[in-house]
Amino acid sequence: MANEVPRSHFGSSHGINNVRGGAGSCRESIDAVMRAFPFHGYMEPMRDGYEAISANCVRLLPPESTILDFGAGPCEKAAILSRLGYDCTAIDDLSDDWHQIAGNREKIADFASEHHVKLIVGNSLPSNLPPASFAMVMMHDVIEHFADSPRSLLLALVELLQPGGYLYVTAPNAVNLRKRLLVLSGRTNYPRYPAYFWSGEIWRGHKREYVKDDLAQLCKFMGLQPVLLKGQHHRMRALPPWAGGLFRATIGRVDSLRDTVALIAQKPRDWKPIQISPNEYREIQRAESFYPF
Repeated sequence: MANEVPRSHFGSSHGINNVRGGAGSCRESIDAVMRAFPFHGYMEPMRDGYEAISANCVRLLPPESTILDFGAGPCEKAAILSRLGYDCTAIDDLSDDWHQIAGNREKIADFASEHHVKLIVGNSLPSNLPPASFAMVMMHDVIEHFADSPRSLLLALVELLQPGGYLYVTAPNAVNLRKRLLVLSGRTNYPRYPAYFWSGEIWRGHKREYVKDDLAQLCKFMGLQPVLLKGQHHRMRALPPWAGGLFRATIGRVDSLRDTVALIAQKPRDWKPIQISPNEYREIQRAESFYPF
């Protein structure tokens, strides 16, 4: 496999300062972007996630590689990678409630421009992006917002990957420790009901969260080669320091209990979309249905 790296080091933040990009270390780039980011308090809980994402990108891709961040939000991840020497394009519809507060879209656009991120505002892929134009396509905390199958979008994104390029997907872990404890106590593992109930006509929250096996199947169905598949700590800094440290040192070592699941998959050089027949799809439906038809 091209650009193969030691699997045992993937997703770890140990030794991250020794990982060098075109503009300095991952941690130095994260610090610089956090200082420049226009929305105070937004990035701090995700610090571990930024470290894992940037370290994995640097291990896989040489500087100046092209990266597409689909569903980039306020472009903070793309800005970190841009500072590390990557050529970053970001796509987002910027239609979350907080994006539409007066002035926030302009702040995001200015921030992206200042960090040399090409921001495209829209809810679909532009038709002028040529095939095989990116070394990596990322979707971080995006896929869980889809009510329908992500297959068509994923096929279009993989078409944009160069042969040997990488699809990098992260999503909240549907069975992390917090959610398991909520269910055991008789509470829901879905998003909190008041936010859902009062959301208006369009609910933009989580519709289908993922577990590791879901991402393994996604990789298989897309005809990609798995490079990384594991649970990771992305939001540990949302906890009090003592709680986060205790969790990491104990049951947090079990990656199926961590807050995030991550997949990096490589596009084979002879990649073609996998198709199934109508009969095969009917068999899948029968296996998943409680009712014969």
